[in-house]
Amino acid sequence: MSIILALLAAVFASLTAILAKIGIEKVNSNLATAIRTIVVLIMAFIVVIVTGQLDSVMQISTRALWFILVSGLATGLSWLFFFKALAIGDVSKVVPIDKASVVLTIAFSILVLGEPAEPLVLAGGAIIAIGTFVLIGKNEEKKRFAGSQIYIVYAIIGAVFAALTSILAKIGMEDVDSNLATFLRTIVILLFAWAIVFFKGTHKELNKITKKGYLFLILSGVATGLSWLCYFAAIAMGKVSVVAPIDKFSVVLTMILSFIVLKEKAAKHTIISGIVITAGTVLLIL
Repeated sequence: MSIILALLAAVFASLTAILAKIGIEKVNSNLATAIRTIVVLIMAFIVVIVTGQLDSVMQISTRALWFILVSGLATGLSWLFFFKALAIGDVSKVVPIDKASVVLTIAFSILVLGEPAEPLVLAGGAIIAIGTFVLIGKNEEKKRFAGSQIYIVYAIIGAVFAALTSILAKIGMEDVDSNLATFLRTIVILLFAWAIVFFKGTHKELNKITKKGYLFLILSGVATGLSWLCYFAAIAMGKVSVVAPIDKFSVVLTMILSFIVLKEKAAKHTIISGIVITAGTVLLIL
């Protein structure tokens, strides 16, 4: 069941990136993140109410609560860097780099959580890493200025925080309902995201966002909410070293959608990296 949930999380995550790319056109990336987080929080709250988990908040241990909240902070930082990269780079290039967090997640799950270093998991992670480096390593446009590739730096930093999110969340969700943990994490992310927005004064741009922009940001938030609910339920049920890499299959789905929906150029090395990442994901499922 954890594998099915991880695959569903990947599908919704791929939709998140595409919808967000359309929604953040001419919109500050931090402001877009803050708006999307409101939608995610509403969804998480509804799920917690429906499942009757809200009353169990007081039963969460201090240790678990701290790890849940810190994982929320890590997610907030991951989002800020990811959407900053998405705002200036192609979806088909940014998403695979961000999903390189799978390698760090596998390493952390083995070193920190003590999960077994299974051969197929290590092989799948290694292959996914190779596919990611194929994408990063070659820039067909041969841009000469480092500033033109700054999105790579943002995406890599986002990947590091994404890896920390999974590990911290796994520790924090011990004996805690995954939906309730997601709700609590989202509160932290919401506060963090809006603090950044008000600190930088970008909240003044709210009235400049078009109806189309709001629509796609909201849809992106819905996709994110569904992705999170599936992902953290999968983590609660299965091993992080297996669930996280399967979830990262969203990179391939995102690349396909970016070619079809956003009309991004299907470069040869991008297609090759997608095939390699798919092979690595299949190994993990097996």
